[in-house]
Amino acid sequence: MRRIPEIVDKEETMDLRKERTKRSIINAFIELRANRPLEKITVKELSERAMINKATFYSHYKDIYDLSEQLEKETIDRILMDISHPEDFITRTKQASQELTVALSSQNRLIDILFSDSRASILANCLEQRLKKRIYMVYPEYEEEPEWDILLTVLIQGSFHAYVSHSKQMDNGLLIEILGDINERMLKKQPDDTKEEGK
Repeated sequence: MRRIPEIVDKEETMDLRKERTKRSIINAFIELRANRPLEKITVKELSERAMINKATFYSHYKDIYDLSEQLEKETIDRILMDISHPEDFITRTKQASQELTVALSSQNRLIDILFSDSRASILANCLEQRLKKRIYMVYPEYEEEPEWDILLTVLIQGSFHAYVSHSKQMDNGLLIEILGDINERMLKKQPDDTKEEGK
């Protein structure tokens, strides 16, 4: 009977060790990625910085791109989790765009590192795709309407790019407020049927 707790303890120790190793790999990657393009990072260099051997790296990830893509996906997931009601882009535009920019702000450091250089367009495109999917689940009638599709692209991509372009130059709270106001004014030109729903 005593062996069972020992086995559990060994499993817990292994899990902790794996988790520490993975954290070490991620930290080393972020340090390297903060200073150079993804294409210039090698598994050898990352392994040396994380103080592991290459085989250990490959037991966690297929290659550098796999690691980067997993971290990108986790970052996008965290941003989207902070946006509780993306359908509000249609009825409460100011609040929804403010929620998006606050969510971006909360991941600012990782966004700057992971989505720089050749990865820059991935975040905006993925956010647009996934937010639209959630919006159209609530408002399926707008999915086939080109005007709404384009308007949502402008609201989501526009908020993203404006935030990224101006976040280092002005107060975050002011920027979020301005973006909310601009998006709300844009949506006032929306089709009449949705204006009624949002009231």
